[in-house]
Amino acid sequence: MLSDLKIRNAAPKAKPYKIADGGGLHLLVNPSGSKLWRFKYRVLGKEKLLSFGCYPDLTLAKARKERDAAREQLAAGIDPSEARKAEKEKRLEERERVFERLASEFLEKQKNDGRAESTLKKNRWVLDMACAEFGNVPVTEIKAPTILKALKKVEARGTFETARRLKVMISAVLRYGMSLGWIDADPTPALHGVLARPPQKPRAAITDERELGGLLRAIDGFNTGQPTTRIGLQLLILLYPRPGELRGAKWGEFDFDKAVWTIPAERTKLRRIHRVPLPKAAISYLDELKELTGYGELILPSLRSSKKPISDATFNAVLRRMGFTGEEVTAHGFRATFSTLANESGLWNPDAIERALAHLDKNSVRAAYARGEFWDERVRMAEWWAEHLNSIKQFK
Repeated sequence: MLSDLKIRNAAPKAKPYKIADGGGLHLLVNPSGSKLWRFKYRVLGKEKLLSFGCYPDLTLAKARKERDAAREQLAAGIDPSEARKAEKEKRLEERERVFERLASEFLEKQKNDGRAESTLKKNRWVLDMACAEFGNVPVTEIKAPTILKALKKVEARGTFETARRLKVMISAVLRYGMSLGWIDADPTPALHGVLARPPQKPRAAITDERELGGLLRAIDGFNTGQPTTRIGLQLLILLYPRPGELRGAKWGEFDFDKAVWTIPAERTKLRRIHRVPLPKAAISYLDELKELTGYGELILPSLRSSKKPISDATFNAVLRRMGFTGEEVTAHGFRATFSTLANESGLWNPDAIERALAHLDKNSVRAAYARGEFWDERVRMAEWWAEHLNSIKQFK
């Protein structure tokens, strides 16, 4: 068997020669003076060689450990060379499994799942922030401190909600990576509570009936822009959907005979089909709108392309042009207007109002006992709301 003294004294010769240690391990001494560890073994009757490294970088003791490990693999029916090759390929593959590539595949999956283009655009924008920080880092190397550094940069700009959304999106991407077998765990739960909580700022909404009357008259008299936008605002107040649901509405979703608008699951916040009863006033507005946009699929197409809806800023932009500030009213705030006045009327079951708004009951027990849509009551409520809005217009 070899010893360190024997190895150090092994002088180079004109030709390479071997010094055996035992168990298939030997040292190859080259004419240049380099000394390389080799392990000779047989698999299925075929002789093979495995290189461990050079002496003295790899000591005698470490070379013997490598040999013993290889012999254990042989005893288990594993070819050490093939195992090493597979491990090398795995490491190469892991180095290519960077966050940016995983984020791209995640967004592609969302697209295939039918997510709205506006949602994909927002998610892509958020994830670009993460990619700027650690996009080229293998996902197996991304730990909680790496993520926290990126989050704190966003938080330092005062964009607290963006920082929280970034954390959610990073976690979603990494959990997708877990499903693919790229990583074993998502480190973001370790960051629970580390971000500043953004101040709660409800969307501005008009709930005073006299002020609402002024807004309704202003919308009815709006004539400096596209008539389709004016009708869109009228429908937004009348039907109280989320603005994105109305912007992306298609003519095929409306059943005028049954007076129902069916919003498909992929365009609702909760990914559940939502039905909206259409009062007579809504059908009248839709008939007017159909004369303007009935040639296409969308009820509110963009001026630039009939295949794309109006932008998410359109409704609020028109409200600003009419003189209403963002502190007074927002397009999304019309839902709060309906909810407040409908509840204050005392005429309607609060559960029916919540169903009309497509809200999910946070109380799981209560939700289990309130699965109905309260459809008949919602139909009556929709007609009442249309008549109530018409009467409010008279308040001056």
